[in-house]
Amino acid sequence: MGPDLDIDLTSVVAEQTDPLLFATVSGAHLYGFPSRDSDVDLRGVHLLPVTDLVGLREPDETRSRMWDRDGVEMDLVTHDLRKFVRLMLRNNGYVLEQLLSPLVVHTTDAHAELVALAPAVITSHHAHHYRGFAGTQWRLFEKNGELKPLLYTFRVLLTGIHLMRSGRLVAHLPTLLGEVPAAPAYLPELIAAKSAAEHGGADVEHARVADDVERLHVLLDEAQADSVLPGAHTAYDVLHDLVVRVRLQGIQG
Repeated sequence: MGPDLDIDLTSVVAEQTDPLLFATVSGAHLYGFPSRDSDVDLRGVHLLPVTDLVGLREPDETRSRMWDRDGVEMDLVTHDLRKFVRLMLRNNGYVLEQLLSPLVVHTTDAHAELVALAPAVITSHHAHHYRGFAGTQWRLFEKNGELKPLLYTFRVLLTGIHLMRSGRLVAHLPTLLGEVPAAPAYLPELIAAKSAAEHGGADVEHARVADDVERLHVLLDEAQADSVLPGAHTAYDVLHDLVVRVRLQGIQG
């Protein structure tokens, strides 16, 4: 089990220079395989004042901070609303997972609006995000032999397959095991092994997992080809209006 998520995460929100539209927990806790020594990945959106955007200085659109709190390593990354929405419009599954994370630390009315608009930005091209992410994690696994990138490889492939088939984004690997019948039967054992150490080695037969990864890549390709998801998003104008309105009116709720 990962670190206690009842630690005072709300105080992190209060410490930020600019107000947050939302903050959620991402990373291994969201994906369903935290370790005892996992850090807590907080992701969210901050709102820059108008004065930061109309002058000559480049605004600080992305902020990143790592620190230790009560023996737990914290990792906080937030984007300004405009940058986050632009990422949403680029078939970026990673930011959608942050937006739709059920592990909510802080929320507002604008967060709820973004969540409601998320389905309108999901397209069949999100398969490219998960295909590329899986390839990166698989190469990392082949390099270091650790269990973490191997689980990430399976997680993102199953997320992509499920998204293409259902239109629903699920990032929680234990849930995906029940949603995608093609998931390898040994994954629960790997999830259990991951709980012991964040950077432990993977005691697996390389050829077997390589075959399964390749098989899931094929299924992702087929799911994308057969998907009823649109080829282009339809949310640009409404998201533009939301960014302008929230920037001018401030955060409500």
